[in-house]
Amino acid sequence: MISLDKIYHARYVLKEVIRDTDVIYAPRLNPDAQVYLKTENLQITGSFKVRGAYYKISQLSDEEKARGVIACSAGNHAQGVALAAQKAGIKAVICLPDGAPISKVEATKRYGAEVVLVEGVYDDAYERALQLRDERGYTFIHPFDDEAVIEGQGTIGLELMEQLPDLDAVIVPVGGGGLISGLAFAVKALNPAVKVYGVQAAGAPSMVNSIHQKEIVHLPTVSTIADGIAVKVPGENTFALTSQYVDDVVTVTDDEIAAAILALMEQQKLVTEGAGAISVAAAMFNKVPVKGKKVVCLLSGGNVDVSILSRVIDRGLLMSGRRCQLTIELVDKPGQLEKVAGCIAREGGNVVSVHYEHANEGSDINGCYLRLELETRNFEHIKTIRQSLKAQGFKLVDE
Repeated sequence: MISLDKIYHARYVLKEVIRDTDVIYAPRLNPDAQVYLKTENLQITGSFKVRGAYYKISQLSDEEKARGVIACSAGNHAQGVALAAQKAGIKAVICLPDGAPISKVEATKRYGAEVVLVEGVYDDAYERALQLRDERGYTFIHPFDDEAVIEGQGTIGLELMEQLPDLDAVIVPVGGGGLISGLAFAVKALNPAVKVYGVQAAGAPSMVNSIHQKEIVHLPTVSTIADGIAVKVPGENTFALTSQYVDDVVTVTDDEIAAAILALMEQQKLVTEGAGAISVAAAMFNKVPVKGKKVVCLLSGGNVDVSILSRVIDRGLLMSGRRCQLTIELVDKPGQLEKVAGCIAREGGNVVSVHYEHANEGSDINGCYLRLELETRNFEHIKTIRQSLKAQGFKLVDE
């Protein structure tokens, strides 16, 4: 199994390739805790994955390198393998799910790898990669269930303990479990009192279910905006290490992830992908005990697909009370819209969308519905606007 000596060796090998990423204080993310951010979203290739991929490839024999390497990935491991193979001067083939963000696919190609798009999710890409390995003799670089990969990821734990030696807890995104396995092993070896918490998306809780059932669980499907951790089944090594060294693994919803992405952009000027922000979501919404603690949230990656970023921001605005939708039942007569708009304006709300429609069958024949989308400050502001409208005699329809 892995050892602390090997993690230190991985750090020595990696020092010429990666950067030691900064830890940033972020008190506003949860006012009840001292929250810090480990910014692996600013790592080369935009993700921590380069650590494990590069270290694994550096440890291959000349014969294994000569055969070329193959990997499967949701995107970030692909870039790490492609970069490491490029620096080693060897061939790399990467199997990616066809739903992987275009930005990740193109970045992988730019590092010189051959990309094979596979219909389905990560696990389908994994099966295709194994098939190509057997057919063509490539050396397989597993994204998480490999000791050298885990040791490479564990170098983050060494950095953290140097940067914040008095930290109380670390919150870590979990997909297949390679990152949290290496990090937890390193952190616990240096200070067993530090708590290590894992976080998964509610739509892909493979490690959560496995830990709770004390056996590896294979999910039939996964669905989450955090594509980087949409994994149906954890690894055998990572399940064993997580069971031994991790204090708890929890889940957050896609809406909570979206709110975390928005908070990181607005408050910290940091862009993260869904998987990268999931640790912050756990801290923001108190999914793990952080009150009064010095806590580090690991931002595992920043390779978000800009084509979906606007949708994620919209979800984040709704989740944080920055935008709301109201439906008001009115009598269809002149001046009604003006009265509604005036009431909202007096309370400081901003109307950004208006939709007007006549009432449905069974309603008052003179009735109509006014559907509004508003920009607001927070949920308390929304409550104030609703109360003001009701005080003016308007009937709000709760949908």
